[in-house]
Amino acid sequence: MTVGLFVTCLVDMFRPSVGFAAVKLLEDAGCRVVVPDVQTCCGQPAYNSGDRADARAVARQVIAAFEGFDHVVAPSGSCGGMIAHHFPALFDDDAAMQARAEALAGKTHELVSFLVDVLGVRHVDARLDATVTYHDSCSGLRELGVKAQPRALLSGIAGLKLAEMANPEVCCGFGGTFCVKYPDISNAMLADKTRDIAATGADTLLAGDLGCLMNMAGKLQRLGSSVRVRHIAEVLAGMSDLAAIGEPETAPAGPAAAR
Repeated sequence: MTVGLFVTCLVDMFRPSVGFAAVKLLEDAGCRVVVPDVQTCCGQPAYNSGDRADARAVARQVIAAFEGFDHVVAPSGSCGGMIAHHFPALFDDDAAMQARAEALAGKTHELVSFLVDVLGVRHVDARLDATVTYHDSCSGLRELGVKAQPRALLSGIAGLKLAEMANPEVCCGFGGTFCVKYPDISNAMLADKTRDIAATGADTLLAGDLGCLMNMAGKLQRLGSSVRVRHIAEVLAGMSDLAAIGEPETAPAGPAAAR
């Protein structure tokens, strides 16, 4: 099985270790992983801002780059959701392109749900001596049904204790361009989220979307919190020695850094 890894913009530019973790997890599960050099954005910022023309242009490029793989996997519910749920609607006036978009949508997955639901992974060889809490990112949860899968894999990690938030499904306030357009509302939502995190007593925050994680990490740091923030892929891949999100990172960067 050959998997095309959609690395995502944020991972490529800010946290390439998530890409490396995704490659390790997929290869450990028996996949051949390819990271196309020509990949760029999924088009979601343009789409969410009402720029349909640029969103279509980006979608065409993504479809051309990834339609030849058995599956497409992204370590991000938002990017996965964009491809799987919104690409076909971008081409409702172009039957040929819509068919290609639908074909790609049907084989696009969020990383952890792909491991559990498609590959049948039930256990990973990892350890993390920490009490963690898990944030359910909006797109992954509501568009792709990612909820039980990360918790199932976390339950088998040695040394890890999961302390659930009272409201893990509530938005962190990021929402891509939402936090730029409505900063006061976004910050109020984020304040509620960080209070919920603190109430768990967890020393580590996990999620599957880097945008959410960077948003929450920034707020936690501004509050002087000691909670460490990591992408779930890093923990599942056994990368427990990495700096937390928001701290200096040593992993190499570059386009499609997980190659």
